[in-house]
Amino acid sequence: MNYPDPFIPQRADPYVVKGPDNFYYFTASYPAFMNADAGYDRIILRKSETVIGLATAEEKTIWRAHNKGVMSKHIWAPEIHYIGGKWYVFFAAGEKENVWNIRPFVLMCKGQNPVNDEWVEMGKMQACEGDNRSFTEFSLDMTYFENNGKHYLIWAEKLDDSSLFMAEINPNEPWKLINKPILLTKPEYDWEKIRFAVNEGPAVLKTDDKIYVFFSASGTGEEYCMGKVYADRNADLMDINNWKKSSEPALQTSDLVDEAGPGHNSFVVDENGDLLIVYHARPFSHFKKKCGSYCDEPLYDPCRHARIKLVNFDEKGTPILK
Repeated sequence: MNYPDPFIPQRADPYVVKGPDNFYYFTASYPAFMNADAGYDRIILRKSETVIGLATAEEKTIWRAHNKGVMSKHIWAPEIHYIGGKWYVFFAAGEKENVWNIRPFVLMCKGQNPVNDEWVEMGKMQACEGDNRSFTEFSLDMTYFENNGKHYLIWAEKLDDSSLFMAEINPNEPWKLINKPILLTKPEYDWEKIRFAVNEGPAVLKTDDKIYVFFSASGTGEEYCMGKVYADRNADLMDINNWKKSSEPALQTSDLVDEAGPGHNSFVVDENGDLLIVYHARPFSHFKKKCGSYCDEPLYDPCRHARIKLVNFDEKGTPILK
């Protein structure tokens, strides 16, 4: 399948999932134009019988930011997940009064049609009893996966640097952690520390024998790139000793043509059985200030576009993104 490039313009942090109804769903950060007051103010959703159909599917706003207080600014990186028989959206949000006071929040759909049915707010993500650290600082980019009957959340939180943490949840109450998190990965290598020392945007890929967590690193400009950590599927995933980290980027600007700053991705199998990586990247013209919407602060330039690549595997069964 030849997917359009860009797949969906001006949609960063793209997330695509196939639901139990066999429809594909797409959500992403709705952009801000030049400043925090001109966007990042809603959660959108598209629905299609095929992945390629998402490119032209009707886009519906399923939730809007509050006028003040929590969940009123910087509505970032929504992900839609089907957990325990219900649809949920995890997203990050700040406050009008303090736009950088960003934390993860949860919505739940009251029905089985996430495009048309009502969504209700379940509030801020909650730590488990005895955990006085999680979600106390700048935290965002929450994702979910299940493995061997256990359910996990991974998110980014800035304690010293922005790092990834993982904990378990009960699928009946996925807005609450049930144990203290482990530190999954923190910025260690030079390519993770360009402009900012950052690990964020986790995306999980399960193969027959491995769990891969791809993540985004460094600042959000040309330097943005992806790394990975991985573990055996049958290992104790809450034991950090069972995880390994690659010392080189999995995907970076030099791997692409006329694109820059690849990151914040998701994975999906399309209707033809092909494994895809859905990610965002800027046109390289952005860095020559010729993208048509240039802003000195990359977060407020809407030219981060959703794009699609086929994922290949090497002779050892390792996924290759380049």
